[in-house]
Amino acid sequence: MRVPRLLLYSWTLLALLPVPCSGAVLLRVPLRQGPLSQTAGPRGPSSSSRTRRGASAVNFVNMIDNLRGKSGQGYYIEMAVGSPPQKLNILVDTGSSNFAVGAAAHPFLHRYYHRSLSSSYRDLGRSVYVPYTQGRWEGELGTDLLSIPHGPNVSLRANIAAITQSDRFFINGSNWEGILGLAYAEIARPDETLEPFFDSLLRQTSVPDVFSLQLCGAGFTQNYSAGSSTVGGSMIIGGIDPSLYVGELWYTPIRREWYYEVIIVRIEVNGQDLNMDCKEYNYDKSIVDSGTTNLRLPRKVFQAAVKAIEAASSTEQFPSGFWLGEQLVCWQVGTTPWHIFPVISLYLMSENRNQSFRISILPQQYLRPVEDVASAQEDCYKFAVSQSSTGTVMGAVIMEGFYVVFDREHKRIGFAVSTCHGERAFSLRNLQWPQMISLSHTQLWLAFICEWLHVNLCISKHF
Repeated sequence: MRVPRLLLYSWTLLALLPVPCSGAVLLRVPLRQGPLSQTAGPRGPSSSSRTRRGASAVNFVNMIDNLRGKSGQGYYIEMAVGSPPQKLNILVDTGSSNFAVGAAAHPFLHRYYHRSLSSSYRDLGRSVYVPYTQGRWEGELGTDLLSIPHGPNVSLRANIAAITQSDRFFINGSNWEGILGLAYAEIARPDETLEPFFDSLLRQTSVPDVFSLQLCGAGFTQNYSAGSSTVGGSMIIGGIDPSLYVGELWYTPIRREWYYEVIIVRIEVNGQDLNMDCKEYNYDKSIVDSGTTNLRLPRKVFQAAVKAIEAASSTEQFPSGFWLGEQLVCWQVGTTPWHIFPVISLYLMSENRNQSFRISILPQQYLRPVEDVASAQEDCYKFAVSQSSTGTVMGAVIMEGFYVVFDREHKRIGFAVSTCHGERAFSLRNLQWPQMISLSHTQLWLAFICEWLHVNLCISKHF
């Protein structure tokens, strides 16, 4: 299947707009196969809310495009586990906190972790069970030595869950054998006393408390071609690589250190505000999750968004199953009518609480190409916005247009326009740079009320 090569360099926009309601060690990690120009006025955000290009003096040239995966099946990193090292591909997941690997034969695994062959494995004598909305896995806890084959010469001992049984967890053809949870200890299983991988890395090495992801989706990957849904990108542990983004980094606070939780203050479709109370967008949480494919929205928000998208694209009729993610839509190769589909814009609270910035998701992101479903003469897509019962999830289709910085040290997440499309195709005139506008006293008061309501929501763990 061939993906239309248009608008690859202008899919992602960043803008700072009013909120209506509410060193050290830099380590690039290889991840193997698996988003109107104006000058800021005096009312713009403080320098702490954005970082200009070139903030880091460190260059990384040996691990560009070192992330691989499969479209819709996640991005993974090659890791070495045990002594002697056993190389495994591990799904990179910012929506969980356990490091877990297949440790028994499974129809979808070409290889798995053999604890008995590792002289450095230590059994903790504890079991672990992790259920998801769909699927589950269970296993036995231990520790072992871990390293990153194509990274610096760093080795650490970390907790590892040896998966012995699973249901609808591993994906046929995905080429990964485990999961690397990069979130906080509060959501680790069986409980928060189990130290996550990243915490172990910080404790045992001099790596700074930050990592960043550049996920290049199918539409952003230059070598994407018919019959291949391979995608790629990069991951940096310990810093920020200026070569992976253009323009500026815009930061939103991490509201709570469990998932990477943020606050959405407004959602627009086709430039029109959904006009919902902002607590609806964040019930019961809003998170940035590389391990989820779709943009997932709470039921009321999803229904309003789909209604607005349907209205904007009414020149063509789509089956109801398409909007539910149950049916595909196809066009002849190169004729996908991108222009009829609207832009979806999410406004995130800025570090300056009286401002927000906008991340815009174009249809080339939220219509996910699907291979092997039709003839070579058609381009087929799945609607990558879905309903959620556990809050808003900004999954890979959101992250794929951006370079995303998880700045744990400063409790914030940064977004900048990604260079996935290739520097040569990029043109500054195709970006609408941020316009900075302060809020009125009324808007500021409403924003704080919205955040207060969010803080006081009854929050429970969901997996």
